Amino acid sequence: MKIKKKIALFILFFVLFAINATLIFAYHDGYERAARRERILADLEALEAETNAGLATGTGEAELRGIRPKISLVDARAANLQRYLRRLNSPLYDHAELIVQVSDEYNLDYRLLVAIAGQESTFGRYIPENSYNAWGWGIYGDQVLRFDSWEEGIRTVAAGLKKNYVDRGLITPGDIMKVYTPSSNGSWANAIRHFFQRIEEPS
Repeated sequence: MKIKKKIALFILFFVLFAINATLIFAYHDGYERAARRERILADLEALEAETNAGLATGTGEAELRGIRPKISLVDARAANLQRYLRRLNSPLYDHAELIVQVSDEYNLDYRLLVAIAGQESTFGRYIPENSYNAWGWGIYGDQVLRFDSWEEGIRTVAAGLKKNYVDRGLITPGDIMKVYTPSSNGSWANAIRHFFQRIEEPS
C-alpha cells in the first residue's frame, strides 16, 4: 500500500508540476505579446513625432524614409489599428491583432472589418444590447444576429465577407455596398473609403 501511495503522490506531483509549467509558459507568452505591442505602439508614436518634426524643420523626403521601426508587418498593422481604435474609444481596441490575423486568413484588407464597424456602429460603440455585432451583420428591422463574443463576431463576419463578397469578385467598397446595403446612394462606400484612409494616416 505504501508503494501505491508513493506512486499516486508522484503522479499527482507530476500532474501539478505540468499544470503549473503550462500556466507559467502561457502567462509568459501573453506578457511578451503585450509588451511587444506596447513597444510597437511606442515605435509608431516616435516615428510619427520624428516625421512631424522633420516636416516642420524641412527635413528632406529621403531622410524621412530612413526612419523605419524594425517591426513585422502583422504587428505593425495591429499596433496601427490599436492606436486608431484607442483614440475612438472603440471596444474593438483589444482585438486589433485578431482582426489583422483573421483578415489575412481570409485574404481581406485588414482595414475592412474596422471600416464597416465604423460606418455601421461607430466602431462598435453603438450596437444592439449584448450582440457583439458592430457590423450590422444579419440585422434587419427587429431581427438581430447576436454573437457570444467579439472574437466570434470578428471571425463570423470575416468568413461571411470572404464567402459572400470576395469569392464573388466583390472587393471594392462600391462593389460590396451593392450587396451589403443596396439602398445606399453611395454614402456607405464613401464612408468606408474615408475610414480606410484615416486608419493609415498619422494622427
